Amino acid sequence: MNVRMWIQALRVIPRISREEWQQLDIISRWLISTRAAVLIMTFTSAGIAGLLAAHAGKFDLWRWILLALGLVFAHATNNLLNDYTDYSRGVDANNYFRTQYGPQPLEQGLMTKREHLTYAAVTGLIALAAGAYLVAVNGWLALGLLLIGAFFVLFYTYPLKYIGLGELAVLLVWGPLMIGGGYYVITGQWDWNVALAGLVYALGPTTVIFGKHIDKRAEDAAKGIRTLPVILGETASRYVVLTMMALQYLGVIALVVSGYFSPVMLVVLGALYWLRPALTVYRHPRPSEPPKEEPARSAWPLYFVAASFYQSRAYGLFFMLGLILQLIVR
Repeated sequence: MNVRMWIQALRVIPRISREEWQQLDIISRWLISTRAAVLIMTFTSAGIAGLLAAHAGKFDLWRWILLALGLVFAHATNNLLNDYTDYSRGVDANNYFRTQYGPQPLEQGLMTKREHLTYAAVTGLIALAAGAYLVAVNGWLALGLLLIGAFFVLFYTYPLKYIGLGELAVLLVWGPLMIGGGYYVITGQWDWNVALAGLVYALGPTTVIFGKHIDKRAEDAAKGIRTLPVILGETASRYVVLTMMALQYLGVIALVVSGYFSPVMLVVLGALYWLRPALTVYRHPRPSEPPKEEPARSAWPLYFVAASFYQSRAYGLFFMLGLILQLIVR
């Protein structure tokens, strides 16, 4: 048991050697192979759904636990299948971008295909079991939401990412599906205001995937992977991200003005402190060499995505803080 490694894997994607990998316990290996550091965005979606259910006076702890468990493990399954699909298609070969910023267990020989698929199967079954219970207590709409989620888990990497639909999938999944659908399976009621609030939060994870795809735009284009940044080009993609970052804050302000959120939700503006460095990064083209400044240098070749991730994580935490304060005030 290596608690220090668990904490590290939840904060960043560790770079480790084969020798270090062989010394790890199974939980550390699972956290690293699923890129657990990014799972916080999914847990935040589950947290937002739960807090909005509490605002409606219909929070159910057991259903929320199953929701959070199901969503996080579904995201982890997607990450495992993403690596398996890219490895099988030869995308990650020859020191491709994916193997530069963190371990790709298959490409680097840390796991066999069978071991990797076993991880994916067990992780996916845990997500499916949680979802099956929620379907059983909520009925057909919950089943539809589960099937939509399964579709994105299985087909995000191929073909959606290859035809410029990956970014749209992230926007829909992290917002209306996770938060709107999560609210539904907790409360038994669908609310379009919740789906809209979820869409505002989902802009953050979408800037993360956009940043990642801008970072590896040239490599993706060479591999025939037509993500939106490949289609739009770097400059247009950077301005799309800047627009989404602005809409995150304007969306909250609009929901306050409409009366759905109380003014206490404006605490979200505290995340502007982390927005400033992200805006600085996105206003300029990606450098051809690692920056001299830390932490950008240590994160390289992650550049735009790192800026998006730190900003999105801060925004999500302030968003949840605002919902908690709003609940206390009410």
